Amino acid sequence: MNNLLSRITTDPDLCGGRPTIRGMRVRVVDILDLLSNELTPEQIMTELPYFELDDIKASLKYASLKFDHPVINLNS
Repeated sequence: MNNLLSRITTDPDLCGGRPTIRGMRVRVVDILDLLSNELTPEQIMTELPYFELDDIKASLKYASLKFDHPVINLNS
């Protein structure tokens, strides 16, 4: 897993400090948007030939870790 997550980089001078793939100007959210618009990983790699399947897996893993937190209901 750490090998995948090492593909996710942040740089305050690149894409406003948002998480990107291997220091390129492609944000994790861009990959998630492409997938949510029904592009397959193969189609993404055709459009972005410098991308690897592990870059897409890393984007998904990063997103899952960011959203895996408990929600506490303070109104109960």
